[in-house]
Amino acid sequence: MLKSICTVLLLSLVMLGCTSTKTATSKPAKPIPSLANIKADGAGREIVMYALGLLETNYQFGGTNPEAGLDCSGLVLLVYKNALGVNLPRSAAEIASVARPVPKEQLQAGDLVFFKTTSRSFSHVGIYLGDNKFIHAPSTNGKVRIESLANSYFAPRFEGGRTLMAD
Repeated sequence: MLKSICTVLLLSLVMLGCTSTKTATSKPAKPIPSLANIKADGAGREIVMYALGLLETNYQFGGTNPEAGLDCSGLVLLVYKNALGVNLPRSAAEIASVARPVPKEQLQAGDLVFFKTTSRSFSHVGIYLGDNKFIHAPSTNGKVRIESLANSYFAPRFEGGRTLMAD
């Protein structure tokens, strides 16, 4: 009898050791920049909505799959394919070559913004959201996020806006 009581007590202690009274804590979510001034209609709206759904997706060089991660052109390819059914070339420079230039002050939601972040022109691409903001997959160890075109890193590297939208 004593042996069975000891066994029950021992099992109870083991079971208690597997549980924890600590509650899981999580980091507070990063605030999303205000998008109140963004206006998008038609195809631009579809692009913006799909792109915003990919916020916080991990960066992966060469990535075109949100589960594995996305790079900048992979983000654009995925968004345009799923939002509009448009197939685009793979690299930022190739995408720039098939898009029509747009003056910065005429950019519309869903247009593309290009940057020279390496020694090559059109080495980085993002999707313009409106209100001087764009969404992009930044770099290794980064996540898809929203930036301002006035950002101290991106402003001097801005190469121009381009569109794939019909006139």
